[in-house]
Amino acid sequence: MIADTHLPRGSRVLSQECLEALARTDLILHAGDVTAAPVLELLREFAPVQAVHGNMDDPELRAALPEELVVEVDGNRIGVLHIPGPAAARAERLVERFRGCDAVVYGHTHVPEARQHDGVWILNPGSPTERRRAPNRSLLMLEIAPGTITPTLVTLP
Repeated sequence: MIADTHLPRGSRVLSQECLEALARTDLILHAGDVTAAPVLELLREFAPVQAVHGNMDDPELRAALPEELVVEVDGNRIGVLHIPGPAAARAERLVERFRGCDAVVYGHTHVPEARQHDGVWILNPGSPTERRRAPNRSLLMLEIAPGTITPTLVTLP
């Protein structure tokens, strides 16, 4: 899963390591700020894509993508949105907003997160292109089986 790709912008591209990780997936969840529709087409070359729009997405994407969605994978419900709101009580709000979900994925902050709150995974893949306050560029890989989700943070150069 990825978020905040912010492509195209300047000379920024997805790294070879990012592309290799995407090639190993069955489904790509994108938590917004794709920025332009051709990026979704690129991602679809690797796997089916489920995405929400972010605040930096062009008007075409904002019209085509939902603000939030719930995806079911192997019996696990995963809520996805871009802007999670303030850090204070974030996990509690996300769990409440996506009641009945096993995980909630968000973007916007560029800071990766993978922790549980009341048995629900709160996940942010960070950004594969723009680390901002995070120590590295990153994405999250999820291993999903019926009743289980196991996230692994993948740091990128």
